[in-house]
Amino acid sequence: MPEATTPRFRSVLDRFAAYQPGKAVVSPEGRSYKLSSNESPHGPLPSVLEAIAEAARDVNRYPDNSAAALTEAISAEYGVPASHVALGCGSVGVTQMLLSAVAEPGAEVLYAWRSFEAYPLLVALSGATGVQVPLRDETHDLEAMADAITEHTRLILVCNPNNPTGTVVGRARLEAFLDRVPDDCLVVLDEAYREYVQDPDVPDGLELYGDRPNLAVLRTFSKAYGLAGLRIGFLVAHPEVAGAIRKTFLPFCVNSVAQAAGIASLAAAGELAERVEGTVKERERVHNALAADGWTLPPSEGNFVWLRLGERTLEFSEACNARGVSVRPFAGEGARVSIGSAEENEAFLAVARALPYRN
Repeated sequence: MPEATTPRFRSVLDRFAAYQPGKAVVSPEGRSYKLSSNESPHGPLPSVLEAIAEAARDVNRYPDNSAAALTEAISAEYGVPASHVALGCGSVGVTQMLLSAVAEPGAEVLYAWRSFEAYPLLVALSGATGVQVPLRDETHDLEAMADAITEHTRLILVCNPNNPTGTVVGRARLEAFLDRVPDDCLVVLDEAYREYVQDPDVPDGLELYGDRPNLAVLRTFSKAYGLAGLRIGFLVAHPEVAGAIRKTFLPFCVNSVAQAAGIASLAAAGELAERVEGTVKERERVHNALAADGWTLPPSEGNFVWLRLGERTLEFSEACNARGVSVRPFAGEGARVSIGSAEENEAFLAVARALPYRN
C-alpha cells in the first residue's frame, strides 16, 4: 500500500495562527472578571429576552434568508434605504463577505496596524495581499495610508474608533483621506464602537457615505446592543456595493433568533442608550483613575482602554489573571481592557494600582 499521507491544505494555513478570542480566568479565590472581549456587561433587555424566547419556538424552521424584517428595521432606525443594507454573521462575517466580493490573488487590502486582530487573518484567507500601515500616536496615519495606495489596492479598512487603541480620526482628516482614494477602491469604515463615541469631531459614517459610492459603513449588534452571542452585523453602502456583498452571503447565517433579537433591540434603542451612557461614564472614570495613578494611555472612544506596555505586556496580563481579571494582551505591544460593570472595573483598577511599575 502507498505510504499514508495527510490531506493537502492551503499553504496560507501554515503562516498564521487561528483567531484567539478573549478568555475568562479565575483567581485562586474563585473570582472571575472578564474584560478581554469588549462585551457589554449587561444582559439583554426584558423585551429583547421575550423576543428571543418567542423566536426560539420556531428554530425547527429555517430563518428568512433575506432577513427582510430586520433589514427594514435597520433602514427605519438609521434612515437609509433598505437596498443599501447587507447583513452577515457579525461584523467579522460581513468583513469576510466584503473580502469575498473584492479580494483575489494580486489584489491588495490596506489597513492600519495595530488594528482589529481579525483583519490580517481574513485578508490572508481571501488570497489578497495585506498592506499594513503603522499607527502614529496610537491613531490611524491616514496620510501615510493614502500614500500607500497603489493600482492594486481594492479595499481599505478604517476602524474608527480603532480597536484596540480606542483612538479616532476626525471629520476633516477622514474626508481629506477619502478625497485621495481612487473611485474604484472601496473604503470600509468599521464603526463597531460608534455608539460609544462622544467626540463631536468624529463623523458618523452614515452621514458621509451618501455622496461617496466607494464608501461602506460597517456596524454590529455585538457591542452596544449586547448581542455578541447572536452574531449580527450589517453594512450600509450604495446599492451597487451592498448588492455585490449580498451575493457572498452564506445562506441562513443570520439565524431567526438573532433576527428577532435585532428587531427588538432597535425598538428599545432608548433604553439601550441609557446603558451606553453608563458605560461611557465608567470608561471616563477608569481612564481618569489610571492617569491619576501614573499610567499613560490615549483617550478612548470605545468601550475599552489601551495601555502601551511593550515587553511588559504579558507580565501585566499574568498579574491580572492571578487576580481573576482577564484582559486582552498583544505580546510586545500592549493590553486592551474592556469596560465592564463598576465592580469589574474596580477589580481591574486594584490590580493596576498594586503593580510596582507603570507603562
